[in-house]
Amino acid sequence: MTSPSLPPSPSPPVLEQARELVEPALRAAVANLDFELRLPADYHFGWASADGAAAEHASGKGVRSALALLGAQAAGADQSIAVPVGVAVELVHNFSLVHDDIIDGDVERRHRPTVWTQFSTGDAIIVGDALHTLAFQVLLENPHPASAAVARRLGRATAAMIRGQSNDMGFANRTGVTIDDCIAMEADKTGALLAFGVAGGATMAGAPAPVVSGLHDFGVELGIAFQAHDDILGVWGEPAATGKAAGNDLRERKRSMPVVLALSAGGRHAERLQALFARDEIHDEAVAEGIAILDDAGARAATARIASEHLQAATAMLDTIEIRSDARDELISLARFVVDRDH
Repeated sequence: MTSPSLPPSPSPPVLEQARELVEPALRAAVANLDFELRLPADYHFGWASADGAAAEHASGKGVRSALALLGAQAAGADQSIAVPVGVAVELVHNFSLVHDDIIDGDVERRHRPTVWTQFSTGDAIIVGDALHTLAFQVLLENPHPASAAVARRLGRATAAMIRGQSNDMGFANRTGVTIDDCIAMEADKTGALLAFGVAGGATMAGAPAPVVSGLHDFGVELGIAFQAHDDILGVWGEPAATGKAAGNDLRERKRSMPVVLALSAGGRHAERLQALFARDEIHDEAVAEGIAILDDAGARAATARIASEHLQAATAMLDTIEIRSDARDELISLARFVVDRDH
């Protein structure tokens, strides 16, 4: 049985600002794809139905593009200078989502069938590849003098994200995965793109190296907090909010942070969880059993503490660099939102 929770905080205004600034440019970039690629891409973003009819379905939160705009603002520039960064980071993030849905076998995202189930696995693979390539085209074809440097930064971030995803997948075949292993994986898998967004926006704005570095470190810490909270939602999230089945991470046997905490603690909770994961199939009844094991082990509260610690580390990082006070306030507001969201 899950513990009661407070209603999620309202979305910070910067998310809507980012949507208004970045989405038109994102749509324009995707429109450059060939039709065979554009249809499943538009479907994934929520702009079209599977038959190609215009639609406005729920799309992502846009946290990464919002961070890009705030990175530019933090350095004293107009947010609009970071729009190409916002577009590029959303393209890479969504390429990873399309591919992750295949890897995880997820049949639903944002309350709709995933691309691989609605079209085909091949379509999803090639569309993800197209979005990845398009991200670098957006930056390298931009005339701003910092664009090439930002593209190099995106290359490093994407490599880190892929490394994190690889490690996440590898955990299923490893014994003795520690919480430090889990945090390092999440710093790559989620922190890399968050760090790229805010540091890339600052780079476009001509921020000095210490500011770019500090914002990058803020993004990494925020990424760990973000993913820790995401791991809570992956077990205890409400399907109506998350768009995924209850306890989905347990069904997929993912070594997410709550699971790693319970396993690494040893004892009867670890033994019960290992026995559950050893079953041929994990049905709804077994998922409920797994949730109960994690509850008894205190894994939810422990994961929430880790999220809070890294959120505090992220916000403290902002006090070490010279940035605009209004941007600092908005970065803190956005950071608190991502560890208090319900999806």
